[in-house]
Amino acid sequence: MIAFLSWYFVVTLLGWLTVPLAWRLLPGLGDRGYTFARTLGLLGWAYVFWLLASLGVLRNDAGGILFSLFAVIASSAWIVMKDSASLLEWLKSNLRLVIATEILFLIAFAFLAVVRAANPEAIGTEKPMELAFINATMRSESFPPNDPWLSGYAISYYYFGYVMTAMLAKLTAVPGGAAFNLMLSLVFALGAAGAYGIVYNLLAVYKDHRQQTADRDSLSVVRRPSSALPLLGPLFLLVFGNLEGLLEVLHRFGLFWRFGADGSVVSSFWNWLAIKDLKDAPIPPLDGIPDRFWWWWRASRVVQDYDLFGNPIEIIDEFPFFSYLLGDLHPHVLALPFGLLAVAAALHLFLGGWRGEIRIFGRVLFINWTGFAFIALLLGGLAFLNTWDILIAAALIVGAYVLARVRAGGWSWRRLEDVFLLGLPLGVSALLLYLPFYAGFSSQAGGLLPNLLFPTRGAHLWVMFGTLLPLLFAYLYYLYRQRTPADWRTALFLTLGLALGLWVFSWLLGLLIQIRDPLLASEYLASQGIPDLGGLFTAALGRRLSYGFGLLTLLALLTPTLAFLLKQNSNEPNDQPVNLQPFDKAQGMPSTFVLFILLLAALLVLAPDFVYLRDQFGSRMNTVFKFYYQVWQLWALAAAFGAAVLLQNLRALSSFIFRLFLGVLIVIGLIYPVFGIDNKTNRFKPYAGWTLDGSAHLDLEVPDDAAAIHWLQTAPFGVVAEAVDPGSYTPYARVATYSGLPTVLGWPGHESQWRGGFAEQGTRAQDIETLYVTPDWEVAKSILEQYNIRYIFVGTLERTKYALAEEKFFQHLVPVFQQGGTVIYEAPPETN
Repeated sequence: MIAFLSWYFVVTLLGWLTVPLAWRLLPGLGDRGYTFARTLGLLGWAYVFWLLASLGVLRNDAGGILFSLFAVIASSAWIVMKDSASLLEWLKSNLRLVIATEILFLIAFAFLAVVRAANPEAIGTEKPMELAFINATMRSESFPPNDPWLSGYAISYYYFGYVMTAMLAKLTAVPGGAAFNLMLSLVFALGAAGAYGIVYNLLAVYKDHRQQTADRDSLSVVRRPSSALPLLGPLFLLVFGNLEGLLEVLHRFGLFWRFGADGSVVSSFWNWLAIKDLKDAPIPPLDGIPDRFWWWWRASRVVQDYDLFGNPIEIIDEFPFFSYLLGDLHPHVLALPFGLLAVAAALHLFLGGWRGEIRIFGRVLFINWTGFAFIALLLGGLAFLNTWDILIAAALIVGAYVLARVRAGGWSWRRLEDVFLLGLPLGVSALLLYLPFYAGFSSQAGGLLPNLLFPTRGAHLWVMFGTLLPLLFAYLYYLYRQRTPADWRTALFLTLGLALGLWVFSWLLGLLIQIRDPLLASEYLASQGIPDLGGLFTAALGRRLSYGFGLLTLLALLTPTLAFLLKQNSNEPNDQPVNLQPFDKAQGMPSTFVLFILLLAALLVLAPDFVYLRDQFGSRMNTVFKFYYQVWQLWALAAAFGAAVLLQNLRALSSFIFRLFLGVLIVIGLIYPVFGIDNKTNRFKPYAGWTLDGSAHLDLEVPDDAAAIHWLQTAPFGVVAEAVDPGSYTPYARVATYSGLPTVLGWPGHESQWRGGFAEQGTRAQDIETLYVTPDWEVAKSILEQYNIRYIFVGTLERTKYALAEEKFFQHLVPVFQQGGTVIYEAPPETN
């Protein structure tokens, strides 16, 4: 409870202190950036701290953390001194928004903290890796942090989110295990406030537009949007599940199964749907409550690929609530509130924010230096948080800028120039601002590969996004019935041309690979389940035709979106400087922005059907994972705005039907979180008692090892030797994970992913085994010296895995800790 309160007060104080900064940076938004103050403050604070610690100006300690905090507060204080009266007046007149945001943040933070306290263990899946990064960052004197699983190296990963976590943990004196769960709860709460803010701001623009359109003589009247309707944003984004939850209930009820008298159980529906586990017959009693072990995991694996031999290929399709239920503090989760800040920045730019001129190579960029610098800082931070996100956020922001230019100059080829004129300088600036990170970063990414055989089935696409897609189509139909101007012919031509163009491009890319890299082509074709490219064509064409419903769904979404988008805010071509006043909301129709994010998300779904990023997984698994996660975020915001608009405008029977439809959809969307939380928390009966400490389970499972690890957490810094296992997702590397001290080698598979191969690992696994099993002290001593090992951990796993020759340690080293069968030996200085 104390840890929770300390984090809540620190982050809330940070938010209040940076409200003036947000108020000055985002004046075009209805909330003046208030709902993003905490996120903005955390970004600025962490950036200053990380940069100065990376340059050797600050140390990674409380002094360095406080200095960085004061630097951010000073910028806010300067704004307050310049214009405190206006800020106070705005706060008084928007007190309802302020109170709603504060209540939402507290409830969201407390809600997920309670869920995590009921199952806090940082074990399984990626949790050990994430906890290892947090503890290693806390124990490192400077940045980049030490790699906890590869001694002598720095972390080669996008670790910015773990810097933020460690920063808050050190300031509040909270151990890494508790910081793990508190940070997960914090990003959930920041995401809730951000989603609320985006929908609020869109509705504020919508009200302004309707008001100004209805009465041009009453522009001084301020009409604020509802405080309740924006709650649809966090509901759809963070709480909704996909349709897999509903399918689990139907499956447990035994629906669509035929039970024969001979005991046979068959179902054409479940076999057609072809989702793993759901193809298996339900086990009585049929009560409708999902109870299969980790049944909720299947919701993140509903998209299934099959090669031509019928072998399944796993695809990841996470969505936010699954991530929070699972409890992995992975980069895509840490980046979520900052991705929402990017949406807010794009909306601000679209509405006329940061008006000014920057001249680049004789061309004019219509944005001021404040906006440009802020966007560059944000985009660079997103790349540092979760590298995939920078491309999507950049597309969002640059697209918003282009739409703002369309309002002034109409659609023309000059808009393509706008894309590069803003995009390239932003990309370079984002890189330079975070240059110390890139200096030591390597990646497994290896270019594009064509996806010739594995489009997403329409049924699986609807299971994945079925709680959002109906609302998107309903909103598009509403725009159609409102006689919204649309260019249907051009839109249909563009959507069909895009699908055909991507298909042709994928085959041309395949031919190019076959010509230029026969070995890669051979490996690629083997992964597709066929020996040659020519033989693949017929099979691939047949697969695409049979899976056509997925493409039709996307085309049905893309066509009206493009048709409306091409006509909205389109003036006669005019390439003179922008003549709009900042925040001209009568021109900046919110539907244009919402249609744009809907379009961008649809393209992110379409792209992995034709191309994917080459990596060690050898499939499109990671591309679908990263893209679909962003799609959920964008479509959730668009669906929330669309639902709010329909709730405000439909009348009589139409209103009743839509409200009933929305109510049913909300019930369906809540099936997964309700049953999932119940199952994951064992009906709120925690295994290790109510705690936020992700390492508390060690005290119950391996008390002697746990005591030794606790000792190491406060011991002088040094490399630790512990047992090595060739696999990943195992209990190994637990000493480094929980202590924050680097071990010689942790999970080899993960290290190879982070560094693009096994070269850096060398013979470490064999050397550590030799260290434990050799009776020859000179051999052991040479290994200690080679890896600069200070501590030798001899515990449960070491005694189980190796034929331990411990006598040499007794004879030549000092046991600095001993409890039960667990011993820690410390090598003397001359050895390490």
